[in-house]
Amino acid sequence: MFFHGAIFDVDGVLVDSPHEAAWREALRELMESDWSDIREQTTWSPERFTPQVYQQVMSGKPRMSGARAALDYFEVPDADHRVEAYADRKQTLVIELIGAGEFTAYPDALRFIIAVKDAGIRVAAASSSKNAGLFLRQIRLDAFAKENAITSESVSPGLTLLDFFDADVSGRDFAHGKPHPEMFLTAARELGVAPDASFVVEDAAAGVQAAKAGNMAAIGLARADDADLLAKASADLVVTTLDDVDLAALADGRLTTVSRVLTDE
Repeated sequence: MFFHGAIFDVDGVLVDSPHEAAWREALRELMESDWSDIREQTTWSPERFTPQVYQQVMSGKPRMSGARAALDYFEVPDADHRVEAYADRKQTLVIELIGAGEFTAYPDALRFIIAVKDAGIRVAAASSSKNAGLFLRQIRLDAFAKENAITSESVSPGLTLLDFFDADVSGRDFAHGKPHPEMFLTAARELGVAPDASFVVEDAAAGVQAAKAGNMAAIGLARADDADLLAKASADLVVTTLDDVDLAALADGRLTTVSRVLTDE
């Protein structure tokens, strides 16, 4: 079967967002101020909140679920009554960072999504983050294409990455978060594409699991040195850059990497 739909997570796939930094800084601020009295009862320290912890514990989850997962991981007492304060502080920080332009779009992702749409595959954004639109509308896809000498019928003057999508289900209040497939199934439905004719691009294990639970193919994007984690989640293909995905094979409904010929200098 050929692919007719492609569904993209945003944070970590399309955009190097400040979410991880905001989660880390928000917890540090709380532990050093309002929660200083319970700090010694936890397993938290600034050094222990690593990128790996973010990827394995929080990435891909809705805000409240991510906050609770972090508090549980660091064994913060009375988490039920603290989770909202943590989530709210993180949201304030991430908005400040976005406003300051503290994020970048991944060039490999922009090249890939343009090529996918040019191949006649409809594209959708599907992120748990309610901030996804703030990133996407600031990324000028027309400027990127011009700067990189990319000729595409899909990219028109003034086009933002948000405008580029055929559907966007990011930030909605779904009944179930990842690894449940509800978000991705909704995206496929709004694209008018069958789940088994769709593939998902995800950087989080929970997102890969959600894709597979929805009977979709999954590309695991291991930007955080977590290829094994994505493979264990049953990704059909794991790459460290989307430049490695074979676009010709993709057009035939196959997920594989580009064959690179090595030559002696």
